[in-house]
Amino acid sequence: MVTEQTEKLGSEDSKWLGEYSQVHMNVFGTPLRVLDHGQGAHVWDVDGNEYLDFLAGIAVNSIGYAHPKWVKAVSEQAAKVAHTSNYFATEPQIKLAAKLVELAGAPEGSHVYFGNSGAEGNEAAIKLAKLYGRTLPGATPSIGGKPARIIALTHGFHGRTLGALSATWKPSIRTPFEPLVPGIEFVEAGNPMALYEAFAQTGQGHYGKGPVAAVIMELIQGEAGVRPLGADYVKKVRQMCDINHALLIIDEVQTGMGRTGKWFAFQREDLSGGVTPDMVTFAKGVAGGFPMGGMIAFGSKLSALFTPGSHGSTFAGNPLGAAASLATIGVIEDENLVANAEARGQQLRDGIMATGNPLFESARGRGLLDAVQLSHPCAHAVMNWALEHGLIVNAVAPDALRFAPPLNVTAQDVDQALAILARIPDDLPND
Repeated sequence: MVTEQTEKLGSEDSKWLGEYSQVHMNVFGTPLRVLDHGQGAHVWDVDGNEYLDFLAGIAVNSIGYAHPKWVKAVSEQAAKVAHTSNYFATEPQIKLAAKLVELAGAPEGSHVYFGNSGAEGNEAAIKLAKLYGRTLPGATPSIGGKPARIIALTHGFHGRTLGALSATWKPSIRTPFEPLVPGIEFVEAGNPMALYEAFAQTGQGHYGKGPVAAVIMELIQGEAGVRPLGADYVKKVRQMCDINHALLIIDEVQTGMGRTGKWFAFQREDLSGGVTPDMVTFAKGVAGGFPMGGMIAFGSKLSALFTPGSHGSTFAGNPLGAAASLATIGVIEDENLVANAEARGQQLRDGIMATGNPLFESARGRGLLDAVQLSHPCAHAVMNWALEHGLIVNAVAPDALRFAPPLNVTAQDVDQALAILARIPDDLPND
């Protein structure tokens, strides 16, 4: 692990960071380190310093680094065929779509659309919702109707491409690109009355609006600080969608694929109240580090709205990504990692509060998507201190740290992380 003597950047790291700044657009800021290789929940930089990774590429490396079954599957598929156009299909692509429908418990007739990221999965969901909106009464502008709307929530995050950004709340990343996609409105997260009022604006005379085609939301708002919406609220959203013939889109990009202790967060009663969505989007951990994302449309009627040419992507569902995903899902199943996520997450949250560190006010989350609330807004200073002492975590908000380690993180790994967290000074400077 990184020690007090190796906290400063080494010569190789400094060299590569200098070159990075010369050739990369500055959209991510200066990288914290230049990483070289990993194994399990551990990763090493180019100077040989070791870190315990409790971020996992922001919930992506769900089976850690260099899992032998993942490496074998990707290597074997690369030696066969890595890419075909979407004029053709491949066996891994078909198997993966069937497996995702099964894991989601989606009804017969449900279908999958593959993309390459969470943003692409949400773009597909937004486009499908727009097609659905055209089928609603009063949503035909050509004969005096008004376009259907999509409702998103404050503090929600759905991606940075223009469509997904239009449903993303954070003003600082939205404003420079306005005007964005029209017809997407925000209501206050967790406030059922605000949602009711948005639905009630449909068709009220000259000033009325078009019908609501869909509501899009995360069950745990990850980028807002790992904050669950609450099962009672989610049930009310589902009820209002049903009454008004609107779709419910649940963004599982960060919460999906076992991370919360279920395959999908909506399958947790304490997160969803038992609701079933009309669409689920997924990405991040689905392929264990390979770029993969997509959307599941529940039922044949909704799925049928996408027809040839209505959407697409050159790399979507490519056999290399599908093989990586099948291997990832296989490891999660074979090693019982959904249950491990539940157990290790509880160990982490309980252990954080048991450290007695006055910096930690509370811990929250489900499974291995967790956050600790800090006593003052020093999250970046805490993140940097932890990194210098061998632990990778994320300052998800000025006063909160996010934890999203691999699903195969061990009890020993958690204890090691807790030992580092316990030592963090409580008087670090504010952000």
